[in-house]
Amino acid sequence: MKSLTKVAVILIVTLNLQTLSAQTQQDDTDEQLSLDGGTIDSQFEYVFRKSGNFKGTNGQPYEAVKQAWLLKLKANVLDSLKTTYKNLDDSEATVANQVKEIESLKERLNNTQTTLDQTNEEKNNMALLGMQTSKTNYNVIMWTIIAVLTTFLLLFVYKFKNSNSLTKEAKLKLEEVESEFEEHRRNALEREQKVRRQLQDEINKNKA
Repeated sequence: MKSLTKVAVILIVTLNLQTLSAQTQQDDTDEQLSLDGGTIDSQFEYVFRKSGNFKGTNGQPYEAVKQAWLLKLKANVLDSLKTTYKNLDDSEATVANQVKEIESLKERLNNTQTTLDQTNEEKNNMALLGMQTSKTNYNVIMWTIIAVLTTFLLLFVYKFKNSNSLTKEAKLKLEEVESEFEEHRRNALEREQKVRRQLQDEINKNKA
């Protein structure tokens, strides 16, 4: 029996403490709400909680709100809207500036891309006789010219060697001809001297 009484007392004390705690939290919340600060939503909540309610003669419920509160709430709402509009204007101005900056960056990027394309084109092309041509064509033309010049050089060397060989052969033949001519001239001179001696001998015989 005593234990049941103790349990009942504990339950009653606990319920009272919970009720007191809830009331304290509600009072703290009411104290935090104000028309001088906080969000617009909290200010409306303040007016709702502070306003009195009553029923009219027709039984329709009404809320009694102080005019000063309404004027204060209206001023706060207008200030909040003004701030919101200002922030919106600032945001639009920021967005407009960002759009301009993006367009400027796009233009610079396009110019950079154009310059890069021109650089790559100049890099991949070379001037040949005042005309722009690709590196591949340039290399083909240059190697063709080198091959043609090499062919002409080899042909010139071949002809030079052939001409040199023919010249040496002609010199040898000329030397042979000169040697034969010298031999023939010597023989002719000897025959002429022999004939002169014989003629002189005949002249001498006829005188005698």
